[in-house]
Amino acid sequence: MTTMVESPVALRHGRDLVSPELFERLVEFCADEYGLERGVADRVMDQAVAFLWVVGTTRATDMAPSKTVDPGWHTFMLHSQEYEEWCHKQFGYYVHHAPNSKVRTRGLMVDVVGRIKVHGFDVDERLWGTAADCNQPACCSDGPCC
Repeated sequence: MTTMVESPVALRHGRDLVSPELFERLVEFCADEYGLERGVADRVMDQAVAFLWVVGTTRATDMAPSKTVDPGWHTFMLHSQEYEEWCHKQFGYYVHHAPNSKVRTRGLMVDVVGRIKVHGFDVDERLWGTAADCNQPACCSDGPCC
């Protein structure tokens, strides 16, 4: 009898969807603009780019970033030329930001995280408010403790 050992599938990362130089510029800007530690800004940008890729490729209009990941989208958009070029190269159209922070719920964040995972991306659930050790109500959506 032969036993097959499955090779682990490498997860995708948002950072790999842009050039390393652009990613570094975005991280530095995000850290400076939003007062984040560099390591946190790195994770925020990675998740924001992965989120945007899923939104753009699926043309999803019902997805929203967590409050913690949203600054990554803002950062990318503020680099308007690079953001516009990236959108057109990846999707053939510009992904607009239509703020809908009023609908951020734990359920929505779980759904968004699930969609990002389906597309093969590594998800840092602490940034989405879906970490298993989240304590409601303080962490019911995207609170700082998650």
